[in-house]
Amino acid sequence: MAKKPISLDANGHRKFGMRDKLAYAAGDLGCNMSFALKGTVQTFWLVFMTMETGLLSILLLLVQIWDAVNDPLIGSLIDNDRRSYRHGKFKTYIFIGACGLLVGGAAVFLPFPDAHVVVKAILFILGYIIWDAFYTIANVPYGSMLSLVTNDVGERAQLSTWRSIGSMIGNMLPMVLLPMLIWEKATWDGTSEFLSKIEIPEGIDKSQFLSNPLTGEAYAVGDAILSPVTGKQVEILQGEMVFWVALIMGVLGFLAFMFMLKTITVRVDESSVKTNESTEKINIFSAFGKFMKNRPAVGTTLAAMGMFLGMQSASTANTIMFATYFNMASLSGLVQLIGFLPMFLFIPFITKIVKKYGKKEASVVGTIASLVGGAVMLVFPLIPNTTIALVVYLLALVVYGLGMGVYTCVSWAMMSDAIDYNEWKFGTREEGTVYSLHSFFRKLAQGVGPSVVLLIMGWLGYEAKFGTIAQSAQTSHNMCWLVAGLYMFSALLQFIGLALIYNLDKKTVDQMYTDLSERRGTNISAE
Repeated sequence: MAKKPISLDANGHRKFGMRDKLAYAAGDLGCNMSFALKGTVQTFWLVFMTMETGLLSILLLLVQIWDAVNDPLIGSLIDNDRRSYRHGKFKTYIFIGACGLLVGGAAVFLPFPDAHVVVKAILFILGYIIWDAFYTIANVPYGSMLSLVTNDVGERAQLSTWRSIGSMIGNMLPMVLLPMLIWEKATWDGTSEFLSKIEIPEGIDKSQFLSNPLTGEAYAVGDAILSPVTGKQVEILQGEMVFWVALIMGVLGFLAFMFMLKTITVRVDESSVKTNESTEKINIFSAFGKFMKNRPAVGTTLAAMGMFLGMQSASTANTIMFATYFNMASLSGLVQLIGFLPMFLFIPFITKIVKKYGKKEASVVGTIASLVGGAVMLVFPLIPNTTIALVVYLLALVVYGLGMGVYTCVSWAMMSDAIDYNEWKFGTREEGTVYSLHSFFRKLAQGVGPSVVLLIMGWLGYEAKFGTIAQSAQTSHNMCWLVAGLYMFSALLQFIGLALIYNLDKKTVDQMYTDLSERRGTNISAE
């Protein structure tokens, strides 16, 4: 049977279709196979490596500042690279980054808990820098590729939606499976060897861990080991397992990247994706100034920062909360998944929603729902019954996730509109740099946020040397308030960014693309 001929567009390229959407989704799945590990970094170094909260906060801030600075530098490098590559500039950089991420993600999880604190600090910094360098090399050109696959704004919106699908899958798999693999509920095996791996608070005899604090009877083999501090079963983080899981995720991410590179079609001339219309080197300070004048870029960046404060900065406190308050750290990822699932409800309808109401308008309604979810979240720490408290927490998480649904699906399309806004207002696209500065502020939130949260955790009573085994009941309850407060703050930032700063409503977007179509001599859809 003869093969069905490939349908080509006017420029001789394969027509845009499902193949491109699946490929672009796979790219963000590859990115998030590595990025999803960020939520485990603080937990690994805090609980398994027992690094003090203040020191870890400082180190995390240092590497994340470099992480943020690294993005615009890589963006500038790509924009100013005039060399010819067999498979294209963007695909080549993505391939280099994907190769590095094969092992880069595991570099920050080298398990040496007995090393000197100085050695631990060096391992943390070097491992993180290696990981971050390759992630940036892959992620920055991947993000800018959205505008290279198609000129049609409606098709870009579809790519943004499918990118969100890839991102959600790439986040959900590690979110659900990682806690199940790395957390273990302690049971009595007939020995007290596990006691040598933990530090016990002053005033508590280690021998108290050898018998049930509720009954006073000695443990039998297979009995759950209860903490004499909280009366709940002890959960232990298996640090060595984190390293091996990170390696496996690196392989899965590499395979996803390879599928994208071999499948996706670039239809836009790469030479048109540059920082300005001249041949001069990019001026970072000038680009930064223009970025700050670009209200859509600032608005969607603030919203993204808010999203990461809720989803990333709260991750460590959330893990500690589930381990010490709800006594279910191994299932914490599955519980968090419930907050993601409502986002999928919008995927089949997102094109119609955007076409009828506009990206900004629909996203703002969502942020109001997230504010409601954040308000409900503030209630669960007041409930003394942990089972009822967990139900209220889940309800708040569902409402919060429902509110984020539309913005999650169109966030990258909104950023693409912001790049076009830069061209509309200033006459230059500055594609790679605008995207890189967007990433700069996102990663700044990802760095400063967790660092501040770690300091707050210390202020609220968390002591790293006790891990999740011997924290006080008051400390575990304080983690509930911290998590609730972070989600509420997150929703508030998203509302400010999208409702009050982002100024590309549906009418303005239509006018912008009408003007750009006239300038470029091409027909650009605003949907």
